[in-house]
Amino acid sequence: MQTNYIGDKVIEASYKNSEKRPPILDMADAEILALMPRMDWDRPPWNRWSFQRIRSLMPTTQVWRGNGKIKPIPRQEKDISQIEFTRSNEILQTIEAFLDDTYTDGFLVMADGCIVHESYHNGMRPETPHLMQSVSKSITATVTGIMIGRGELDPSALVKTYMPELVETAWAGATLQHVLDMTTGVQYSEEYTRLDSDVGKTDVASGWRPIAPDASPDIDWPASVWDQILSLKTCDAEHGSRFLYRSIETDLLAHIMMRVSGLPLHKLISQELWQPMGAEEDGYFTVDARGYGLASGGFNGCLRDFGRFGQLYLDDGMCHGKQIIPQDWIADVRRGQHGLWSEERRKLLPNGCYRNQFWIEDETKESFMCLGVFGQLIYIAPTYNMVVVKLSTWPDFLDDDFKVDTQLAIHAIAAELGKHVD
Repeated sequence: MQTNYIGDKVIEASYKNSEKRPPILDMADAEILALMPRMDWDRPPWNRWSFQRIRSLMPTTQVWRGNGKIKPIPRQEKDISQIEFTRSNEILQTIEAFLDDTYTDGFLVMADGCIVHESYHNGMRPETPHLMQSVSKSITATVTGIMIGRGELDPSALVKTYMPELVETAWAGATLQHVLDMTTGVQYSEEYTRLDSDVGKTDVASGWRPIAPDASPDIDWPASVWDQILSLKTCDAEHGSRFLYRSIETDLLAHIMMRVSGLPLHKLISQELWQPMGAEEDGYFTVDARGYGLASGGFNGCLRDFGRFGQLYLDDGMCHGKQIIPQDWIADVRRGQHGLWSEERRKLLPNGCYRNQFWIEDETKESFMCLGVFGQLIYIAPTYNMVVVKLSTWPDFLDDDFKVDTQLAIHAIAAELGKHVD
């Protein structure tokens, strides 16, 4: 493995759960915080520690679960560890070995509403909140769907209807549905490894990362996420003509929701989703200098609550006998007008699409996913009546092989459980 150094201390690039943890990560949390480079908190090996301790790293705000009844999840546990499947590199592997190879922190399989498998790795526990990165987008958009169902938002309306100041930005002619589907023409670069890209500026604006010491003095760094939204004034495509994944679209969506509801995002998610769905633990958002919860990537929660979230979509939005998510919204995620995709994404999901801030695995089978960098996943499959949650700390932002292999593993588990789909 690649070796890195902090002073005279040796640290590995990362470690699998079956491997010895680097001694530097066996120190007290305060000592780790003192040694960890603030620019690299989400890089390996630090992310194997930091993704479970976001509240120690940066300001957060609570998504309260409320005082209501926790939604129980029945258990019908089965040993899935020795199920074998062929990975994308043609190597036969067990689920147990796969979870180790892919830097898993938590893994949950629910079938027919019951927990089939629940396991924790890398020191994670059932009550541990884990950073979900862009899974946050799907959670945020779900509340958008609730507001659409009540008539508070109209997906066909221009976004400037809700926020007139957007008339001075590149979003002036975009509709709410364009934002939901990431089909606006707004120019924004989602290059994770370039610290001065647009998403790199979002990292600074959101409080995730300081300005790089060697950054050009000519760069105009936004002071908050809202400031960055207002600064984007260029379109590089016609609205509605292409799909291009850009995190800032979700942050605009959240600001529209906050304007219409009069609530900050963390209270809105708590009131409309986390409390009604019977969450077991509080969630958390990271916040920027203005106190804005980062909708595009800053949500943290526990493993079983993400299972509850996925199950809510399988149960047609019903929980405790109440309609939480509108059926029309769920039907649109499953079977909506999924017409736009990109050739780059088609390499991983040949029949895939993007709709309402969810990734459609295959538009002919209704399975859809919430995805986040470094290996965060909620997989929802109506055809299998199954939800799978995988929390990870990959060494890299993106790993196409790990993505494909995770889907292959899920389908192998489904087949073993008798969930055959033609």
